[in-house]
Amino acid sequence: MIEFTLWDILRNLLLALRWTVALSLIAFVGGGVVGALLLTLRLRFGARVRRGLAGYVQLFQGTPLLMQLFLAYFGLALLGLEVSAWTAAALALTLYTSAYLVEIWRGCVEAVPRGQWEAAQSLALSFGEQLRHVILPQAGRLAIAPTVGFLVQVIKGTALASVIGFIELTKAGSMIANASFKPFLVFGCVALLYFALCFPISLFAQRLEARHVR
Repeated sequence: MIEFTLWDILRNLLLALRWTVALSLIAFVGGGVVGALLLTLRLRFGARVRRGLAGYVQLFQGTPLLMQLFLAYFGLALLGLEVSAWTAAALALTLYTSAYLVEIWRGCVEAVPRGQWEAAQSLALSFGEQLRHVILPQAGRLAIAPTVGFLVQVIKGTALASVIGFIELTKAGSMIANASFKPFLVFGCVALLYFALCFPISLFAQRLEARHVR
């Protein structure tokens, strides 16, 4: 039996941590792009589009992320689209993230007083100009803290990608625990690495929120 030292365990977990960070960034940035597009469509068009987008949001918020990962990985294969665990995880997490971000940002836009919209219209600004120059600068300040805070949920959500074979921090921990027969030590290290990654982001989000309240 191969003996695993603490350094061996940490070194392999840190290598896997890179993929957790990479998947989190792809999901967060991709979800932000999709969420921004959906928010623009919701603000620009009528009730039918808003109902469709509401259904999209409810679909991804009302179903487990684990199921979404399974559908992305195995469902696409049934359609004849062979995708890697990396691609399926990135796709599922991007769509999941977009559904939450569009709701966060919608709430921030709706928090802008209606008079600001009316003032922008009175200046004969186009819809895009109203958003760019009047509404989004105000809504953006409100959205920074909850958006940064949601990144923590995205990071923790990447752990579920292990069920479809994507080797990130949790999957690597499981593999190392099986090989070393030291599950408590290994998953203790996994927990500490997640904490080291998420705690500074949570603290930053709290400071942003406190600054806005002041």
